[in-house]
Amino acid sequence: QVQVEESGGGWVQPGGSLRLSCKWSGRTVYVMGWLRQAPGKEREFVAGISGSGSFTTYSDSVRGRFTISRDNTEKTVFLQMNNLQPEDTAVYYCNDGRYSSEIYYPGDSWGQGTQVTVSA
Repeated sequence: QVQVEESGGGWVQPGGSLRLSCKWSGRTVYVMGWLRQAPGKEREFVAGISGSGSFTTYSDSVRGRFTISRDNTEKTVFLQMNNLQPEDTAVYYCNDGRYSSEIYYPGDSWGQGTQVTVSA
């Protein structure tokens, strides 16, 4: 089983930046991803990364603004978020998942999430 713990959320004005971190423990993990859930909406995929870090995917809404990366030595996955907009407001979760035909499928390990609020 994998345990994950997210951090780095907060409040930021539109156009600002935040960097989220997700530290994992437990068994070896490979594919990792970030998902988010806004109030009243379903959880949605944001970004995913392969075990080596060489392959990444993004949702259309964040591509070009967000960057996912990982440090396997530190067992940490990062999400650099730039040019944040109010529609990015959500609780962000990291997750150990898998890829199939370059589509990210979430696994069963979830943390408490970290709140990101973007407002003027």
